[in-house]
This record gives sequence, structure tokens and C-alpha cells, in this order.
Amino acid sequence: MAGTIATMKSITITLFPFLIVILAICFSFCDANSNVLCIESERKALLKFKNDLVDPSNRLSSWVEGGDCCKWLGVVCHNSTGHINQLHLAAPLSVPHFDAPVGEWEAYHRSKNNSPLGGKINPSLLELKHLSSLDLSNNNFSGIQIPKFFGLLKSLTYLNLSQARFQGAIPHNLGNLSKLQYLDLGCNQLEGVVSESHFSNLTRLTTLAASQNKLRFDPNSSWIPPFQCRIIKLGQWNLGPKFPRWLKFQKNLSVLDISDAGISDILPTWLLNSSTQFEYVNLSCNQLTGGISYLNVTEIVDLSSNQFTGPLPRVFPTLQILILSTNSFSGPLFGFVCNSLRKGPMRILAFETNLLSGEIPDCWDHWRGLGYLNLENNTLTGKIPPSLGHLNISVLNLRRNGMSGEIPSTLQHSTRLIMLDLSDNHFNGSVPAWIGVKLSKLEILSLRSNNFDGHLPQKICQLQSLRILDLGHNGISGAIPKCFSNFSAMANKSNQQCYMFQWSSISTNFLFLSALLVLKGREDEYGATLGLVTSICLSTNRLIGEIPKEFGSLVALRSLNLSGNLLIGNIPDEIGNMQLVESLDLSRNQLNGEIPPNFSKLNFLSHFNVSYNNLIGQIPTSTQLQSFESLSYVGNHLCGPPLTKNCTSKGISTDAANNGSNSEGSKVNWLYVSIVLGFVMGFWGVVAPLFFIRSWRHAYYRKLDNVYGKLYVFWATMGI
Repeated sequence: MAGTIATMKSITITLFPFLIVILAICFSFCDANSNVLCIESERKALLKFKNDLVDPSNRLSSWVEGGDCCKWLGVVCHNSTGHINQLHLAAPLSVPHFDAPVGEWEAYHRSKNNSPLGGKINPSLLELKHLSSLDLSNNNFSGIQIPKFFGLLKSLTYLNLSQARFQGAIPHNLGNLSKLQYLDLGCNQLEGVVSESHFSNLTRLTTLAASQNKLRFDPNSSWIPPFQCRIIKLGQWNLGPKFPRWLKFQKNLSVLDISDAGISDILPTWLLNSSTQFEYVNLSCNQLTGGISYLNVTEIVDLSSNQFTGPLPRVFPTLQILILSTNSFSGPLFGFVCNSLRKGPMRILAFETNLLSGEIPDCWDHWRGLGYLNLENNTLTGKIPPSLGHLNISVLNLRRNGMSGEIPSTLQHSTRLIMLDLSDNHFNGSVPAWIGVKLSKLEILSLRSNNFDGHLPQKICQLQSLRILDLGHNGISGAIPKCFSNFSAMANKSNQQCYMFQWSSISTNFLFLSALLVLKGREDEYGATLGLVTSICLSTNRLIGEIPKEFGSLVALRSLNLSGNLLIGNIPDEIGNMQLVESLDLSRNQLNGEIPPNFSKLNFLSHFNVSYNNLIGQIPTSTQLQSFESLSYVGNHLCGPPLTKNCTSKGISTDAANNGSNSEGSKVNWLYVSIVLGFVMGFWGVVAPLFFIRSWRHAYYRKLDNVYGKLYVFWATMGI
């Protein structure tokens, strides 16, 4: 045993010098690789390239004479040869999802300090013979075309020029890049005709992305592409009117976006019924027709804004996002909701503007991952099912249906709700107090045009994140709570929101929240700009009392509508503190006093209405207040421009000042004359024929009896 140990020690000692030598060689080799310097000619080429660029934030400050270009920002060299093989010069990060973590938003704002590159692209890049990856995305090359010499960069396997504002046509010689695997030209200002020759030698292409350009591609019907792509994104190209037959030969296709492509055809059965299983399909904004029985897609489907008919299709169990809005899908929801076999969380269901009917089924318990449900503008009836409250959903939109009943208490468990829109239905009962207590993240609450009654609960004022409150056209009574000043999101001028869902990393498409709002005297749908809106609408209710002066603290409020109520008292001076307000409607109330003088400081006011109140005095002078038509002031005792009524030296309407004078007495006498004339004409025009013509008299009495019956039912209902 001792001899064996000794032998081993001897061998170890003998081999030790050789191990030292081997380690030294390895370290020398590794050190040489880590310290490899860039090629001189390639460094000069990059400096020429930099000299023609516009770099507002000095992003390329590390690119200097004498420096090692392999250590420059955005430059990647081969670790043994030193040749430049990658240039990554993409500009700032994309806008995060509105519900993204704070850290992601902070990173986005930090990246905005790096302004996009611009200027010209120097052909010195041709010196980079080994360049395999070039990324110039998210920059600002406005006014220039994609350089033709890019087609001579023979080593390119990756080319990303998306969102860089390139103009003009796609160079034909890009089709000569035989090694190219990834090509993204999306979101530029490209236009013109794309021919088959653009793709002639792109045999290795696996990603073709060029959406959101004005390009036309209509190959021969027998054309077979030289490539087999996994990803094709040609949204907003003109590919129609027939469905592109060449897609049938893409056997590896998993991501397809041909939205808004001018296609008006029947959806071919070979697309969604083939053995190919898609991850993502976007056929939206075409005029595709037909029915769909099954969607063999694993993650995302958008078929919105087409003319599809029939019942809702069956879907793959792992599908996460399904957008079928603005079609003619019909029938009940029961089979889709209650019989679906889920193997993963469905995140978004958007079925608005279809012909779906019947009640919403009460079997949502296995849809726990659902965060967005939009069933707006269908013909759904019945009550809100209690199981919807088990979803902990973020967006629930049931607007414009025929639904009824009270808001179920189970919705108070949906503590993630950001938007709740139940407007334009027949819901009733009082506004639940738990909305203010449990739904603390609520930012948009619309219960407009329903049958809600009772008083507004004080606890609604706990919604500090609320940006839009629309309770108009109901039967709500009582006083306006003074605690509305607690709506802190309406008091913070810098508090703007971005209501959009980015579907996934697969797609650059966004789903914007939308709300139908009555602002500036008209009803409009707000989508992409919804995050800029802050509004309160309590119009056409039975609210009494005075306008709370506490409204004045909501300095970020853009729209306030209290019209069509029973409000009394003076208009609070504090309303003039809302200097960002663009729309203010206090019409059809019983307000008195003068228009506050500080309203002249409301410089953003574009809609203003105080008609049909008991206001007196001179209209304050300002650029805005004198720009409105007289209809904004009619039905008061106001004077001064824009009205034709002049004011006295005390700022009183001349009509009011002359009250009781001879001229007014003359008007009263004329009033008596008109009454007498009206009576005479009414008698001979209506009463006399009824007296002398028997058939007219009988018809009149029957009509009178019918009107009386309706009035009796109305009085009984109102408790009069």
C-alpha cells in the first residue's frame, strides 16, 4: 500500500511541470482572445459612419480615434479574429404595458434620455465584410431611403430597420442577401410595389416582418416562395382582394399577421384547419367572410373588424387572447364559456359589437386568469352572473346591451378592477357603497343611462385613483357629496395614464381601452387618448342642493357636466380654479347669481353651457367666454357679449333694469292681446269642430281617455 502511494506521488511530481505548461498556454490563449483589438480598417469605417450621423444625446461618445472599437457602444467583435460582426444601435425601449411594474416604467423613462440617431448612412459599412447583424431600429432616418448598398452586405443574417422612419421603396437587391434569416422593416414610411424578385434569393429567411407600411404585393397565383418562414407580418400591405394563396406553402408558419391588407374573400379552410399549429394569427380589419368552427392557435387570435358569421368557434385549450370584435358572430355564450376545456389562463376576451344573445352564463370559475372581458354592444339580457365576481378581473365592459338587475355583491371581490362600464343597459338599484371601499384601483366607472336611483354613497369618494366618473342619465337623487375633492387623480396635473395592453412579445400590436364619453357637448369614443381624459358627469339626474365648492380642488379635471338636475345657489368661485377644464356644462338647473369673474381665466375652455338657469349680470370678459354662441347663455338674465343685450353701468341686463317700466307694461298689454287671440283661434280651430261634428268629438274623447290612462299609471308609479 505504501509503495502504491509513493508511486502515485512520483507520477504526480513528474507530471506537474507539464500541467503548469498546459495551464500557461490556456491562460495565454484566453487572455489573447479577451484582449483582441479591432481591425484598423473597420475602426476607420465606423468613424466615417459616425461622422454622417446626427447624435443629439451623444450616444456614440465612446467612438473616438485611437480607441478599441470592439469596446465601443453597440459594437460586437468576433472573440478570436477581432472582426466586427454585430452593430446594435437601436434607440430607446418601447413603451411598456400600462399595468407593467414600476421598475419597467423607470427603465423606459431612463432610456428616453438617449435620443434616436439620424442623419445619413455612410457606405463605409461595406468595409465590415464579416458583419452578420445590423440593428438600426427605433431611430429617426426621416427623409432618406433604405440604402441600396445594404444589399451588398453579403454576410448579413439579421437586419432590423423597424420604426426608423425610412421612406421610399424597398431596394430590390435586398433579395440578394442569401444568408439573411431575419428581416424587419416594420413601422416605417415605405411605399410602392413589392415584386417576387425582392425575395428571389432569400432561401434561408425565417422571419419576414414589414407591417405598417404602404406596400402592395400581388404575385402570380402560381408563385411559390423560396423561403419557409416561421414568422410573417405584412399588416397594412395591400395583399387583396383574394386571400394570398402563396401562404399555403409556408409549412413552418406559426406567426401570421396580414391585418388591414385589403382582403375581401372567404377565409380558406386550409389556413386554420391545416396541420400547422399557429402561435399567433391576426387577420383583423379585412372583409373576410364565412364561419369558423375551430381555431388551432395556441396563444393569440385577432379576427376583429371582419364579416364572420355563425356561432363562436371552439378554441385550443391554451389560447390566451381571443379578439372577435366587430363581426356578426351570433348565438349564446353558454357553449363557449361553460364547455371550454382550459389548460392555461385566458387573459383577454373581446367580443364587442357582434350579435351575441341570451344571458351571460354563470360558469366563470374556471376562467380565473381572465383579466379583460368586453361584451359591449351585443343583445345580451339578464343579470350579471355572480361567478364573474370570482375572476378578479381588471376590465369589465358590458356597455350597450339589454341587461338588468342590480350590481351583484360578488363584484366587490374583483379588487383588481381598473375599468367597470355598465352603461346603456337597464340596471337598477342604488350605487353600491362597496364600490368605493373594495374597488380601490378603479380608474374608470361608467354607469351611464341606466335606472340607478337613491343617493350617491359617501364611500365612493375613497376611489382616489378614479379619473372618469359617469353616472349621467339615471334617477340618482340627493346632494352631491362634498368629499368628491378626495379624487386625487383628478387633482394631480401630472397624472396621465396609458390604457393599453401589449399582447405579448410575439406581437407589436396594442389593445387600447375605450370609453364612450359625453364631452364638449357630444358623445365620442375615446381609445388611444383615454389616458389624457379626466371627467365627471352627473347630468340628467335628480340631484339637489348647491354645487360643492370642493370641486375647485380638482385642478386636473378636464370635463365637468352637472346639467339637467335641480341644483340651486350660486356657481362657486372655486370652479374657476380648474384651469385645465375644457368642457363645463351647468345648464338646465336652478342656479342663480352671477357667473364668477375668475371664469375669465379658464383659457382651455372649448365647451361652456349655463343656459336655462336664473343667472344674472354681465358675462365676464375673456377670449373663451365671448367665443361661445348665445345658446350657451339663453334662458337667464345675463347681458354683455356675446349676447345682444346691453348691461347698465352696474352690470345689470337692460331688460332687468327696465322691469316695471312703460315698455314692459306695453309688453304685458301685448301679452293680454295674444292670449285673447289665442283663445279665439283655439276655440274656432279646435273646440267648435268638436262641438258641431259628432265623429270628431267621439275620437277626441277616446284620445283624451287614453292620455288620462297613461298619466294615471305614471302618477301611480311616481307615487304622486
